[in-house]
Amino acid sequence: MPVKINDRVTWVGKIDWELKKFHGNEYSVHKGSSYNAYLIRDEKTVLIDTVWQPYAKEFVSNLKKVIDLKEIDYIVANHAEIDHSGALPELMREIPDTPIYCSTNAIKSLRGHYHQDWNFVEVKTGDSLDIGQNKLMFIEARMLHWPDTMFTYMAGDNILFSNDAFGQHYASEYMYNDLVDQSELFAEAIKYYANILNPFSVLVKKKIDEVLAMNVPISMICPSHGIIWRQDPLQIVRQYEKWSQAYQEDQITIIYDTMWNGTRRMAEAIANGIKEVDGKTNLKLYNAAKTDKNDLLTEIFKSKAILVGSPTINRSFLSSLAALLDMAKGLAFKQKKAAAFGTYGWSGESVKLLTQQLEDAGFEIVLDGIRELWNPDDAALDRCREFGQQFVSHL
Repeated sequence: MPVKINDRVTWVGKIDWELKKFHGNEYSVHKGSSYNAYLIRDEKTVLIDTVWQPYAKEFVSNLKKVIDLKEIDYIVANHAEIDHSGALPELMREIPDTPIYCSTNAIKSLRGHYHQDWNFVEVKTGDSLDIGQNKLMFIEARMLHWPDTMFTYMAGDNILFSNDAFGQHYASEYMYNDLVDQSELFAEAIKYYANILNPFSVLVKKKIDEVLAMNVPISMICPSHGIIWRQDPLQIVRQYEKWSQAYQEDQITIIYDTMWNGTRRMAEAIANGIKEVDGKTNLKLYNAAKTDKNDLLTEIFKSKAILVGSPTINRSFLSSLAALLDMAKGLAFKQKKAAAFGTYGWSGESVKLLTQQLEDAGFEIVLDGIRELWNPDDAALDRCREFGQQFVSHL
């Protein structure tokens, strides 16, 4: 069902309450999502983005109920990824000659995805398109989070169509930031940033500075996933500024996996040691094998320091942590401290290998790791408590 944003702009996207995984199986979705497309009707009619391919026929069918497709003068493709462009083949079968305005990299990507030579119009930062009372201004946003990404600013109504930036995987029938649960909204927004945009934080900061330097009014930010920011829309921009600058909260996170509970008991003893000398810092413990990996990565993003633990198995460590640390390396977290711990029975390589993985992922190692033989006894747990105390002293 279309949603009227203002007198000229209508949301014509798809709310996906059933979505559980995104980017293949790389990103977990707990509260659904949306694929936001926008129809602008001025003297010229413009469609900004489409929806994910599984909903292509539904999208085109619903769009026909809103407008005669032949009345669409232009299409703007802010980003070529399949969740935004997936309905283009279905749509272009109906209106094959309609110009598609997009970046140079988007043309390459769209041709690569769909093997079609549609009527592409290449645009770059500073280019504009007069559509009547309003003008569309194009702003390249390379690597936020693909090379082809761009924003479209609607001068006149002062709306920024920001594509993946400022979005969330969050479904709501109410569409706007002032009408939804604020704790849910910002939890999904920070998870989205930590798991998707954090590797490009330097570029995020530069792009925010560039847009703000344009000194244009922004009355609304319309991303391609989740809700629309209409009440104090720049609040999410301010959050991105914070998140893009080696973000951390006063939090220590202990992440472990365990076979016969020895490493779990070490983790709890280390936590007790931390609490004994620092009762104010937020302290969280997670079993990596039982906790969603994207939620864990969000907690790492929020943390000033982490401890990672595993028993030794096959001269290595448990696979849940291997996957997590590899993802953390790709996400390029900055200015975070770490140490490793674990149990062993004979060879005992896990702590050394975890320490190396943490170092490779950019964490500052502040203590040599601690390892304990078999299931820790009281003396071993006392050493773990002391280790937790020492860890805090190095922060």
